[in-house]
Amino acid sequence: MTISLNLQKREPTSKSLSKLALLAASWYLLYWVNDKFWDRLLFQVVNLSPDSKVGESVRFFFYDSTKILLLLTGITFVVTMLRSFITIERTRAFLGGKRQGIGNIVAASAGVVTPFCSCSAVPVFIGFLSSGIPVGVTLSFLIASPLINEIAVGLLFTMFGLKIAAIYLASGLIIAITAGMVLGKLKVERWVEPFVYANPMNAQGEFASPHYTVQDRISLAKEEVVSIVKKIWPYLLAGIAVGALIHGWAPTDFFAKHASASNPFAVLIAVLVGIPLYSNAAGVMPIVQALHDKGLPMGTLLAFMMAVVALSLPEMILLRRVLRPKLLATYLAIVGSGIIFVGCLFNAIL
Repeated sequence: MTISLNLQKREPTSKSLSKLALLAASWYLLYWVNDKFWDRLLFQVVNLSPDSKVGESVRFFFYDSTKILLLLTGITFVVTMLRSFITIERTRAFLGGKRQGIGNIVAASAGVVTPFCSCSAVPVFIGFLSSGIPVGVTLSFLIASPLINEIAVGLLFTMFGLKIAAIYLASGLIIAITAGMVLGKLKVERWVEPFVYANPMNAQGEFASPHYTVQDRISLAKEEVVSIVKKIWPYLLAGIAVGALIHGWAPTDFFAKHASASNPFAVLIAVLVGIPLYSNAAGVMPIVQALHDKGLPMGTLLAFMMAVVALSLPEMILLRRVLRPKLLATYLAIVGSGIIFVGCLFNAIL
């Protein structure tokens, strides 16, 4: 991510805090009026029937597009403000020297809150190994960073409540920690491309600094919101459109028959379908919500979402640059198996 800060024009902290409060109030007002606005516009002005499939689908698309964009911008803004205190160098120093087991736990936990995504997989992987961090610990971080997306946690909490968000967070951590430990025990260093170890620690620009003012952190957050929305809005709207079609037209009986908790292959199918898709957690969330409304069990939906964000085909292509085919296949098998296990487990207990 490229961040440009105007360090020339400074403003008082009180003014920056006032702007922050105004932004928060404006966001809350837009979120509060969202459903009321679309209900009035679509069902009273446009005169669609709220009980028709067309009305239901159209309302789902516009309401959810607005809601998820608001959630995405709000959560991204807050998370970026927090991330502005966390540097890549601090992350490396924190993980370096940690032994297997403890290192995997620390790495997976750090992966949840650090500003890396699948597009950063290759430079982060090279940088960590170049810093002397064990490959198993590095892989725990690499799995957790896209898999346990803090924006997804916020969206799940908002849409489905604390229990589901906590399940997503806990199961993602377990997958990342366990997969990293297993891969570390397998001594997979020999399956890493040799140039990775020959590469000196790569210099990366600072994202965070203790010297940033409130104004700087607000600027960082605004630029990150714009950057993320620009990158994902087509995928987000496409996901919402699919969700709207499912919500309004797909028969409940079809999903109950083919993807219910009683179907032993439902979770496996969800994972296999999710792997080729390219989306982040925000983009896939509308589909998850629509399928949940149609009766799909939450374990199957969590497995689908995890497969999309952690095992996407673009990320596998990127990782092939640094992982030999044996390690890439092993990585895919272990993480995929963990996701399937978690999906089946939570289908059984929820």
